[in-house]
Amino acid sequence: MSKKKKKKFAPHDPQSHGNGQDGAVKAKKHLGQHFLTDESVAQKIADTLTLTGYKNVLEIGPGMGVLTKYLLQRDLDLVAMDLDEESIVYLNHTFPLEYHDILKKNKRLNIIEADFLKFDLSELYGNEQFAITGNFPYNISSQIVFKMLEMRQQIPEFSGMFQKEVAKRICEKPGSKTYGILSVLVQAFYSAEYLFTVPPAVFDPPPKVDSGVLLLTRKAEQKLDCDERLFFKVVKTAFNQRRKTLRNSLKTFALSDNLKEDTIFDQRPEQLSVADFVTLTQKIANDPV
Repeated sequence: MSKKKKKKFAPHDPQSHGNGQDGAVKAKKHLGQHFLTDESVAQKIADTLTLTGYKNVLEIGPGMGVLTKYLLQRDLDLVAMDLDEESIVYLNHTFPLEYHDILKKNKRLNIIEADFLKFDLSELYGNEQFAITGNFPYNISSQIVFKMLEMRQQIPEFSGMFQKEVAKRICEKPGSKTYGILSVLVQAFYSAEYLFTVPPAVFDPPPKVDSGVLLLTRKAEQKLDCDERLFFKVVKTAFNQRRKTLRNSLKTFALSDNLKEDTIFDQRPEQLSVADFVTLTQKIANDPV
């Protein structure tokens, strides 16, 4: 990245709602939209990605491009994907006029109207590596993470804004009440770091909760020492009844009486680390029943 001092951009007037061509885009509740208006936060999110070993970046939910313009100041190929037609019109028409200088320096922007959860990303990237970032719609943020995990072999980094509670949960360590399915499954394959908290006041409209930005960095070793499908099933089943001991929450696995005597089954799921869940999965896979 250039060492020149970066230009600061004035945020859009949150009161000016238009049709996507001559005014700001109106946030839509059914899409879980809360537009970020703080330029410094957008800059910090854009800077979370290291771009080590990849140039492709997918931004989910660009809205009016507050994060997009900072991403484009970096040496990367950007796809901005949004389900909101009004945002797409804005990004295609108004955004290029407002940020002409940036787009002149980096023309590697592809704007796509699509639902990330349904879109086949192989159409964009084939087998290439790419990172994901964004100010994620809170109503689908967990689903975004699960889809990311399905494509983890191609995604070395993942960063962005979540509801604070969700971001904290993803990065949480064993022993906490918020440690859960997302924590274990993400941390099995990624190093998870909670970066900073963002208050409601810097969004339009303000959400009712704080937000949090995190960074996930894929681990060098991606192979678990157990059956991965069974691992996912064990983790999800265990946390579906998180207040019970594993002996009770994993009853659907029809385990042998001998295995259920193992002391690991005396514990509750939030007490187990990723390594412990791998061990548990091995024990279940080797159960002679």
